[in-house]
Amino acid sequence: MNIHTRETLKINEKGHLEIGGADCVELAARFSTPLYVFDEAYIRAMMRVYRETIAREYGGNGCVLYASKAFSCMAMYGIARQEGLGVDVVSGGELYTARKAGFPAEKIYMHGNNKLQAELEEALDAGVACVVVDSALEADRLEALCAARGKVQRVLIRINPGVEAHTHHFVQTATPDSKFGFSVANGDAARISSHVLSLPHLELRGFHCHIGSQIFEKDSFVLAAEKCLAFIADLKASCGFVCEELNMGGGFGVWYAEEDRMIPPAGYAEYLSALIGAVKAGCAKYGLKQPYLLIEPGRSIVAEAGVTLYTVGAIREIPGLRKYVAVDGGMFENPRYCLYGSRYTAILANKANEPAAERVSIAGKCCESGDLIGADMPLAHAETGDILAVLTTGAYNYSMASNYNRNLIPPAVLVREGEAEYIIRPQTYEDLTRNDILPARLAK
Repeated sequence: MNIHTRETLKINEKGHLEIGGADCVELAARFSTPLYVFDEAYIRAMMRVYRETIAREYGGNGCVLYASKAFSCMAMYGIARQEGLGVDVVSGGELYTARKAGFPAEKIYMHGNNKLQAELEEALDAGVACVVVDSALEADRLEALCAARGKVQRVLIRINPGVEAHTHHFVQTATPDSKFGFSVANGDAARISSHVLSLPHLELRGFHCHIGSQIFEKDSFVLAAEKCLAFIADLKASCGFVCEELNMGGGFGVWYAEEDRMIPPAGYAEYLSALIGAVKAGCAKYGLKQPYLLIEPGRSIVAEAGVTLYTVGAIREIPGLRKYVAVDGGMFENPRYCLYGSRYTAILANKANEPAAERVSIAGKCCESGDLIGADMPLAHAETGDILAVLTTGAYNYSMASNYNRNLIPPAVLVREGEAEYIIRPQTYEDLTRNDILPARLAK
């Protein structure tokens, strides 16, 4: 089987799959399975591609914000801090984790379409750089909280330019029918801008736009930038507001399976270059000051840096229908196939040189018929005890994991130059029951 051509993955002299110089079979033996594995060098390389492109092509007048929702843990915030990135957070939990890791609050942007009152308070108390406003209710709540604290908070407004990117409809976020942002087309974006400008304790810095995820077409990003700048120009003409910051979100696509485009790390500079070119052109066209430019890559930084390792258990073949290869994971640690029908590539880590001999469905251990990691996936002949590696699982796998069926969420290890260490410890059964309460009347 030909594995994805990436510096992070290779087949060693034993015929085993390696990630970041570490033998996946040895990782499985040492740390057990299921196991999330991340290559630190790949993560840093991707962060540098984005950071260096802004420095080279936009004069350094911008910042890369790592999108925490892709994979949030203290180690990720440590890497982002060392690489000079900011981060965006979308919950009180992500904010708490970032701060606990020592991440500077002045480089944190707070997102969310329905931030809780407590989360707004936590953001203000932490001193985050900016809050991205996503509803009129939120703007008014934030104004009241700031007034009570005697402070002014910098904000961006999330706008919806109406760009329909070619991706799964669940992860399109700038279509006319979206729970995110204020529509430019129907005038909502202009109206909320006027409202926020009238609030004395909010300082409107500019706007945020995110059109979706897993996007390969550069034109989608270019069109979004053009529409945002047209709106900014109209607002300047109508009320004199000068946009100081423009956050164009993320959404850059990654490789999951054969039909996806293969982009080497340096290739992502082309996507960002196209976006930067559109921002420059729009500013020149409308006579605008070039705003401080922010982007929010998450998936493209961490997805291909990760693999998940499993041990093959029961194998069930239904003649003429399907062959199931069951593993010790499932929808509790990777729900993306169940949610989106997401495609993956799998390889037997201990038989990495063997060609795919059949198509199988990889089944999880949950009590659900739909508990699959993937269906009709090409795989070498699998046997009980083999180590299965599912590739490109660094984003939205651990982040979306649960304790369904009271299964344990797998631990995560970070690999650097062949050496591995925990960045998320294994859960225990005690962890599962830590917050349970057995009333005395039920203990009799």
